[in-house]
Amino acid sequence: MQEIVIKDEFIKLQQALQLCGACGSGVEAKYEILDGNVQVNGETELRRGKKLREGDEFSFDGKQYRIVTK
Repeated sequence: MQEIVIKDEFIKLQQALQLCGACGSGVEAKYEILDGNVQVNGETELRRGKKLREGDEFSFDGKQYRIVTK
């Protein structure tokens, strides 16, 4: 599981997909989310603005990621 380190209280799902390198652009991330290809904490998430906080996990394309703060 790859850790995504953020400095703020939360990060939006679309931004997290870009930050971890899973999607090359915001447009790509948007369509992957809207197509139901992303799961947050085990459930399919269709909102690209979903706020992810420390401890939240998401998966995409067979890979898992966890949000951590510093």
